[in-house]
Amino acid sequence: MKPDKLLAALALNLTLTLTLTLTLILAGCASTGPAPLARLGLKLAPSQLGEAVSLQQHLTVERGGRIDELDVALEIDASHIEMVGLAFGQRVLSIAYDGKEMTSWRHLMLPRQVRADDVLEDMQLTLWPVAAIAASLPPGWRIEEHGAVRKLFLDDALVATITYAGQPRWNGTIVMDNLRYQYKLTIQSAP
Repeated sequence: MKPDKLLAALALNLTLTLTLTLTLILAGCASTGPAPLARLGLKLAPSQLGEAVSLQQHLTVERGGRIDELDVALEIDASHIEMVGLAFGQRVLSIAYDGKEMTSWRHLMLPRQVRADDVLEDMQLTLWPVAAIAASLPPGWRIEEHGAVRKLFLDDALVATITYAGQPRWNGTIVMDNLRYQYKLTIQSAP
């Protein structure tokens, strides 16, 4: 095979491999079971975090025997939240939220089950002060925090447990075990 045809074939093979790998990684959040239960719909104002943070994070999602990973750049100040998710160095998700309106962009390969609203909700459940979350919960929901552990309940049934390795909350590793949706989210932050 001629060198130029060999390079073209290798480039096509690499492109197909990356596309397939990206699809498999991001499909880990997809569910083939019954329709999912309604989410909380939590959308707290950026100012309720009480601080400005700029983080690089590595997210690992474990669900149904799969492990999927995503790198995230996150910036939060009193007026906005900006998040960009990367897989293999390519942007696959971006979210901007000013406390009133959320805009998002998603790569075509990202499964539709990965919703910006859910990503924002998990971000706020893990990072925002428990008092701000508790004040915004719908009837029947409650959140408790004891030391480095948060627990979210719906009608006294445990929905999620969040554990922290450091203070403030965004330092170190955060583990969210969501019993309702059967996934474990591990967030490793580097300031």
